[in-house]
Amino acid sequence: MADTIRWLVVFDDTPEMLDVRRCLQDEHFAYLREHISEIPLAGGCKDEPGGDFNGGAWVLEVSSKERAIELIENDPYFKANARQYRLRTWGKAFADHVARL
Repeated sequence: MADTIRWLVVFDDTPEMLDVRRCLQDEHFAYLREHISEIPLAGGCKDEPGGDFNGGAWVLEVSSKERAIELIENDPYFKANARQYRLRTWGKAFADHVARL
């Protein structure tokens, strides 16, 4: 993708989001898969292993802030009105290093 900007999105969930996750997980994962070229890294966050999910994080590679917001706000999880987000540009240290997670 030409002229991409890398963005970091940090999601903060409300307590209601646990039910949203159970109800919309399949739609959310389908959405992420559909946009995997623009959202190459995504996952849920917990305060400790074995705890409940209480947020999430994405790394996006898109052409504009507007496109990043569009992707975030069209995700089934976000559309359920049970989470907020912070969006920042993100630069990867050691750009020549490929990280596998």
